[in-house]
Amino acid sequence: MTRPACIRHWRDLEDADDAAYPGDTELMSIGAPLARKMGLTRIAIHHERLPPGRRTSYPHAESAQEEFVYVLEGTPDVWLDGHLHRLAPGDAVSFPPGTGICHSFLNNTGEEVRLLVIGEPNGPQNRIAYPKNPAYQASIGERGWTDWPVREMGPHDGKAR
Repeated sequence: MTRPACIRHWRDLEDADDAAYPGDTELMSIGAPLARKMGLTRIAIHHERLPPGRRTSYPHAESAQEEFVYVLEGTPDVWLDGHLHRLAPGDAVSFPPGTGICHSFLNNTGEEVRLLVIGEPNGPQNRIAYPKNPAYQASIGERGWTDWPVREMGPHDGKAR
């Protein structure tokens, strides 16, 4: 019997390994936007593969979206306001909206990392701050969060090693 369309494996829904910010050649994580590709519109669920030496995104904070990240496999570092915190399978990290907590996930190990990311679909009310990438911040226009609650930043630059 054929499986119904409501049952899918993340590998079948994974995007190409070409995710990068405009004008930048640095490859980010390899994503499978599960919810969107399975027809869900009110929640966002992503499976993210993070090869060694990559990060999920530029460090950023969001004004209106909440986000939850669960470590499925590997030991990534979460970058929080310029500080690294090592994670392990089973660890969960939450980002309430509007807090200004800047974050990214980095794979500074020799093994692949897998993350489950749950949040809200990107809506027009959401603004984003990219404190470590001012040129990109300037390029996003009205999507930029200009009055974000600036937080003291630690010494780490937000890049994977």
